[in-house]
Amino acid sequence: GSRVLDASSAILMPFLAHRVFGWQPVEIDATWGLNTIKPGHAYSICNSLQCRQCGHLFLDIRFSAREMGRLYRDYRGEAYVRLRDHYEPGYRARNAQLESGVDYRPQVEGWLLAHMPMPASVLDWGGDTGINTPFARRAERVHVFDISDKDVVAGIRRVSREEIALHDYDLVTCCRVLEHVPYPHRTLLDIRDAMHDRCSLYLEVPFEDLMHDGGGDPLTRKKHWHEHINFFSEASLTWLVENCGFRIEATGTLQVTTAGKTAMMLQLLLSAADAPETR
Repeated sequence: GSRVLDASSAILMPFLAHRVFGWQPVEIDATWGLNTIKPGHAYSICNSLQCRQCGHLFLDIRFSAREMGRLYRDYRGEAYVRLRDHYEPGYRARNAQLESGVDYRPQVEGWLLAHMPMPASVLDWGGDTGINTPFARRAERVHVFDISDKDVVAGIRRVSREEIALHDYDLVTCCRVLEHVPYPHRTLLDIRDAMHDRCSLYLEVPFEDLMHDGGGDPLTRKKHWHEHINFFSEASLTWLVENCGFRIEATGTLQVTTAGKTAMMLQLLLSAADAPETR
């Protein structure tokens, strides 16, 4: 990565702008009396940014802890679904599919067991309710840490940051989390602090279509931003984990289907390596 970034104008999706900031789209017409502004709908503007060196593509707005709380409190609960369905008709039905689980765990578990022993204890960092936690039905002890504070599924225990320090885990999983967070390196450093010497980290992030489909410049194609505020390239993900003090033990790609849509995931199996950079 580098500090040399290119920018392109984009918008925040209305649901995101409303839930996080209370900003609602408006329609400008002649009654506004604006002589130099054309009539039409006004949305919240932002920039897409891309690193020239590693290709990482991201939203220029970095949400604060309070703003992240507004977005993810009671994630996919009734208030969330009602507001999102208002702006994105049909979301309620799609959410019902997502809530039933996106169970490609057998594929993930098979890939992991090709590279490591069966874990006896698992911590799912950002695992929501634990419905998609790898080895949830096979490991002896499975914990979930998540800011949404929703009830977890049977057989899994929710833990706080303080409780994590009291346990040694064989495997920490962080699946489809880093694309949501404003500072991915901070999340990874926090995870590294929770790992003992023999612990492994399974990291999974979406490999967004425009990052690999050959359809043109990702920066100029990315015109809107939703909950995924980081679009990783293979190079940017490698740079990130290595600079957070991890050693890459295995890499992979995984094709999954969620709510009727096919998506590609980047997979990394990591171990703690050298001392990480400062936060």
